[in-house]
Amino acid sequence: MALKPLKIFFDGGARPNPGRIEVAVVARGQVHLFDDLGIGTNGDAEWLALIAALDVAQSLAVLAFDLLGDSRAVIEQASGLVPCRTPAARAYRARFEEAAAAQPPRRLRWIPRAQNLAGIALSRRASGYSGWGPRNR
Repeated sequence: MALKPLKIFFDGGARPNPGRIEVAVVARGQVHLFDDLGIGTNGDAEWLALIAALDVAQSLAVLAFDLLGDSRAVIEQASGLVPCRTPAARAYRARFEEAAAAQPPRRLRWIPRAQNLAGIALSRRASGYSGWGPRNR
């Protein structure tokens, strides 16, 4: 029987765009929030969210995991399906590939925003909703 991979959700945003970057990762129902990631665009934030999701997944020491996010561009670039057209995207992809070398995700998957638990966590945080009990890392 094959092990079911752990689903790790990620999302990032910049307010305003460009602006302060914030990132959320959800794994096993636990929200991990990352602030103080500098100033950048929403694209920068999505790449940093993917890298943070990889870090969280690897820290959990699971055998198999999938990374799920709602940025089609980042998923396709990180998967190698489309080229990274900017120096920043190429640098983020290299950083992701280097970190993934030790333990790569089973797959990267795009999901709609409404299904992205990390995106929902960021939206709730922005609206002041505290019912999910986020944990800062």
